[in-house]
Amino acid sequence: MVDARSTLPSPPPLSRKRERGVFCRLHGGLRALRPLPRLSLLVLLMSLAAPSQALFGDEEARKAIVDLRDQVAQLQKDHAARIDELSQRMDRIDTILQAIQRGQLEAGGQFDQLHQELAKLRGLIEQVANDVATLQKRNRDLYSDLDARIKKLEPTSVTVEGKSVQVERDEQAAYESAMASFKANDFRTAVGALSAFLARYPQSPHASAAQFWLGSSYYAIKDYRSAIAAQQALIDHFPDSPRAADALLNIAASQIELNDKKSARATLSKIVTDFPDSDAAKLAKERLSSLGPK
Repeated sequence: MVDARSTLPSPPPLSRKRERGVFCRLHGGLRALRPLPRLSLLVLLMSLAAPSQALFGDEEARKAIVDLRDQVAQLQKDHAARIDELSQRMDRIDTILQAIQRGQLEAGGQFDQLHQELAKLRGLIEQVANDVATLQKRNRDLYSDLDARIKKLEPTSVTVEGKSVQVERDEQAAYESAMASFKANDFRTAVGALSAFLARYPQSPHASAAQFWLGSSYYAIKDYRSAIAAQQALIDHFPDSPRAADALLNIAASQIELNDKKSARATLSKIVTDFPDSDAAKLAKERLSSLGPK
């Protein structure tokens, strides 16, 4: 930026009244230059980042936000130092004007000094104003992107088995993607996606449902032994799951496909005993009848 002192012409001599007026207007403008709020500084600092950083993963976003804390503190310090410099210069001008009013100084030389100080301050204020205007324009373009990044780090509220729970966004997206494959009858893809989900999020509120649909997917591709193992894992790890009876029914169906009728009868009988009022129990009774005597 071109130094404002080299571009501004020397002002004409001012009367005491006009000098005081210039000082008051300039001093009022200086007071308006307050340190920006923390959020504004954060957004301003984000605007200085290279465009290539516009998209990054959650882990990188977390690290970037931590790093910004120190950078924001430094920016606040630099901003305060700049304001202090302008304030000190204004104080010097105020001292000169007061001295002139008391008749303690010769006007000629002091007026020249005053004009020089005013020219310097005009240049500094113009530079600060231009910088702020540029950053404010960038803010409008970058604020929505910053907001989106922060939201990626926040959990989302979902309803699972009638209860409202908090789930990480990546976790929710992974579950929905796996279920999309299942609903599209792409059961082999669903097997891989649900297995990966359970491995990564074993404590997820969606874990019991994912385990059930994994077993159902194995059954759909006729991998009956894997279907039995998956549904048995649901019974073992989530005994209170509302899908427990259906999981047992799926196990019985797999056992029938493997021609293990003895095990199938035992599983169907367990459904009738443990879940007598369930729809699965009604189906279990029908299948027991269809299997015939032992």
